[in-house]
Amino acid sequence: MPQEVGTSSAPAESRPARFLLEVLRGIAQVDFMPSALCGAVFLAALFASGWRYGLYGLLGAAVATATAHALGIDHALVGAGLRGFNGCLIGTGFAVFLGPAHLSTFLLTLFGSSLVVVVTSALAIMLGTWNVPTFTMPFCLVTSVMTVGAPGLEKAWHGAHGLAALPVPASGATALSWQQTWHAFFGNFGQIFFMPQWYVGLMFLVGIALANRLAAAMACLGSVTGLVVAVLLGSPAEGVSQGLMGYNAVLVAMALCGVFVAPSAWSVAYAIGGAGAATVLTSAFDSFVGPFGGHTFTWPFVLTAVLFVAAVPSIPRLRRT
Repeated sequence: MPQEVGTSSAPAESRPARFLLEVLRGIAQVDFMPSALCGAVFLAALFASGWRYGLYGLLGAAVATATAHALGIDHALVGAGLRGFNGCLIGTGFAVFLGPAHLSTFLLTLFGSSLVVVVTSALAIMLGTWNVPTFTMPFCLVTSVMTVGAPGLEKAWHGAHGLAALPVPASGATALSWQQTWHAFFGNFGQIFFMPQWYVGLMFLVGIALANRLAAAMACLGSVTGLVVAVLLGSPAEGVSQGLMGYNAVLVAMALCGVFVAPSAWSVAYAIGGAGAATVLTSAFDSFVGPFGGHTFTWPFVLTAVLFVAAVPSIPRLRRT
């Protein structure tokens, strides 16, 4: 997901088939995969969780992709899905936290998915100074502002207090049963899109594997790392089993070995360390944003990945891709 800023002479409008492929790649780029096939599997996973979530994920990616074309953003970036994935996350995030059945959620998705393209371009310029991608920071910024502000906007909130899946309080039993353990392993993939069902997480893992086997292996390693660290630190079993503690670790592990850092034994160890750090940071964010109604989203992944990727040039054992 190496995001750069630029313009091209490519036409602002694409043929329907090309546009569909770009939208699917945008959905897949949530997990760094520039693959339309992977995106199709991801979209199927969202529909398996609930047809409204599938529609909102598709809507967000399509609006963001169309907005990027309308603004004349580099066609290569748009074609690879690099301006659609934040829109996909905004669509699913708004559907989960604001309720999918409301007109206001639909309208906010249209606005947020368009706005995030501009936010991405601005952040790409700032972070490009250090050759660091924006990751999902644009999504986190837009969605954090909206969900924190929503309780004060009755036509956006609709009393949706029960929809908040993140964070969970640090209470309850910490020992995991075997069923909770394997549910957690797959739930870590699904919670990247806010989906807690283990079978949805399995579908996401299958999509990654179809696109890149190394990425799938690192995703599994990240899931295991997040699970182990959460258990060792005594995180509540209920939240762990839903994937709430390990999804950031999955993204970090993928990013630090194979996507932004060249694969090697050293980068595998680096990815494990980053995944562990992201898991601890997830708990910290839960405690920090919970009191004022905020949500952790993928902030732990963003902060961990920015720091670890920025450090690579100063570490002789590692090399950027």
